[in-house]
Amino acid sequence: MTAKASKTKAAGQAGKDQLSVAAEPGKSAERCRADVALDPAAHGMAATRMFARGSFGDLDTTALFESHRDKVAKAAGCDLSHQKMMLAAQADALNSIFTEMARRAALNMGEYLGATETYMRLGLKAQSQCRATIEALERLSSGRVQTVKHVHVNEGGQAIVADQFHQHTGGSENGKSNEQPHATGTVGESPALLGADPQGNGVPIPSGERQSPMPHARGQGQRRAEGQP
Repeated sequence: MTAKASKTKAAGQAGKDQLSVAAEPGKSAERCRADVALDPAAHGMAATRMFARGSFGDLDTTALFESHRDKVAKAAGCDLSHQKMMLAAQADALNSIFTEMARRAALNMGEYLGATETYMRLGLKAQSQCRATIEALERLSSGRVQTVKHVHVNEGGQAIVADQFHQHTGGSENGKSNEQPHATGTVGESPALLGADPQGNGVPIPSGERQSPMPHARGQGQRRAEGQP
């Protein structure tokens, strides 16, 4: 290899390692670098470039950053098609890991119990993670609505139940918690909760059962006095 070819290769590698981002009007170069340092796509690019090097070689920094930025922008716009495909691919990969670990455990069974146990443990972990990944993909794809009940206790003890609806797909807004609707069902029919007595006296508890009358203590004393010899 000649010196000219070595310089050309070094220049090409330096170009791959350099991130080129167009400067925004009205922002200084320092501000542009700070924005890139806080950009989620830049963080994803840096991690992907390091961990994917063994499988895909040295990826171009600028091209990888632009690819990450496109996918992040789609996700911000509620387009999760890439994330769904990623979870589906990961579930298949985890299933392949489980199959390989089960095969290795079977080869060592009956002779090397320690190796069998290790391979089976790794295989079952991959199986569990595969199931969790499929469940996450199902929740992401179905867009089921989750109802969350919040109980608000206002001054005076009146309980108010407010329903909030959370859409997994992110398409609908949550219910407003500042507008508390009146409780429905038996909640609104129950008596208000009593607060604590500042004087330390006991607080009577309302009950549906009829209370029996209490005998008059003074009257009992008078009857006992009359019955004495």
